[in-house]
Amino acid sequence: MKVSDILRVKGGTLFTITPEDTLADAAKLMAEKDIGSLVVISHGRVVGMLTFREVIQAAVKNGGSFGTTSVYRAMDSGPLICTMETEMDQVRHMMLERHARYMPVMNNSMLMGVISFYDVAKTVVDSQNFENKMLKAYIRDWPEGEEAAPTP
Repeated sequence: MKVSDILRVKGGTLFTITPEDTLADAAKLMAEKDIGSLVVISHGRVVGMLTFREVIQAAVKNGGSFGTTSVYRAMDSGPLICTMETEMDQVRHMMLERHARYMPVMNNSMLMGVISFYDVAKTVVDSQNFENKMLKAYIRDWPEGEEAAPTP
């Protein structure tokens, strides 16, 4: 399974912000849209990722407030990035290794979407549920007169 399969089901709604915007504006947008991340775009290019983790860390550093902190000062300027062709197993390993919860999906230099750890987990669970359903149906429809191979 590939990233393109997740985005096809999830849809392509994107929320972005610029590095010059304030962290307070970013937090407000994230709260209003009930999202955990924003892709940071400058001059049409992805330059970073801002997640609730960076927002909280910046607020703590600033004594519990955002002040006039810009997105640029808080964002992750080197986020993990994948493509539409990246395999799900590779995405899982990348996210686990870096403790990343969100990953922009790029096609050349075009932002195609964002996948979250939740999206990955849901895809794995849905796939396993489908496989279990198919196996149960296969077992129920076992042809008469044939026996299953003996178990050791």
